[in-house]
Amino acid sequence: MIIFAHPEYLLLLLLVPFFFIGLALWMGARKRRLRKLGDEALVKELMPSWSRSKRWVRAVIYSLAFIFFVIGLSRPQIGAKLKEYKARGAEIMVVLDVSNSMLAQDYTPNRLERAKLAISRITDKLQGDRIGLIIFAGSSFVQLPITSDYVSAKMFLNNISTESVPIQGTAIGDAINTAVRSFSAQSDQSRAVIVITDGENHEDDAVAAATTAAEAGVKVYTIGVGSADGQPIPMKGGLLKDKEGNIVVTKLDEDTLKSVAEAGGGAYVHAGNDEFGLTPIIDDIKKMQEEEYSSVVFEEYDEQFMYFLGVALALFALEMIIGERRSRRHLFEDR
Repeated sequence: MIIFAHPEYLLLLLLVPFFFIGLALWMGARKRRLRKLGDEALVKELMPSWSRSKRWVRAVIYSLAFIFFVIGLSRPQIGAKLKEYKARGAEIMVVLDVSNSMLAQDYTPNRLERAKLAISRITDKLQGDRIGLIIFAGSSFVQLPITSDYVSAKMFLNNISTESVPIQGTAIGDAINTAVRSFSAQSDQSRAVIVITDGENHEDDAVAAATTAAEAGVKVYTIGVGSADGQPIPMKGGLLKDKEGNIVVTKLDEDTLKSVAEAGGGAYVHAGNDEFGLTPIIDDIKKMQEEEYSSVVFEEYDEQFMYFLGVALALFALEMIIGERRSRRHLFEDR
């Protein structure tokens, strides 16, 4: 199978027909200029070495060279293989609240975007650890299964919004249970869940879920996002209101998050604008006993661009060597 690392360059191939159109227009204009000089047949006799056919041969060769050059530029690759490799580290499930309350703007630009930025930055610092991503509001689901592919983790992270979970609410307990079930079968230690939320749990018993997780050998950490004073929630150009028309104010529930972290054997951190809180938690997780796990990944593809660029170079050189003059045929003629 052939893939292209930069397929956008293949659009340049659309220029090839214009090479011939341009040459035809130039040849037509040249012919009209020659007619102005006098009889066409006589003018041709005055230029016996000029070859019209060679012009078209050069155009064909130049076009082929351009095609090979563009294909080389797009970096064709073949030979993808699955490869198993082993690494040591922890498994970390990040559980991110995407309820409407995460749109509050007590962080820049809001709670959710600030949390996503912090997760993205901490992903860049991971080495050997595996990470997964769960999003939740009134229900929860796995956005990204546990993986060591940090690039994919950041791609999935970028697509998260408050519309990613259709059911509104804040079911922290259900999210923790989903996270515990989502660790790989290889893992029986060095497992941690990091819950990022404002803590306004209205759906279930999050403390009981954290206790169950701790009994299964999973540490539960919590990061509180928001302020105790509360903030309104921007929605569709205005502010979110309840059924009575009152502006809804979302407040950080630190007591709940501290209780969840204590029951889960982890720690609670209040997120700041500068230090969001993930760094000290990751540092604490790295103190846990590392375990070895194996992953199956794609090996890098074999690059083929150099062959296409080599052919293009040879064709460009041939196009220049051919020239525009007729070949001399005096080698075997009688003198």
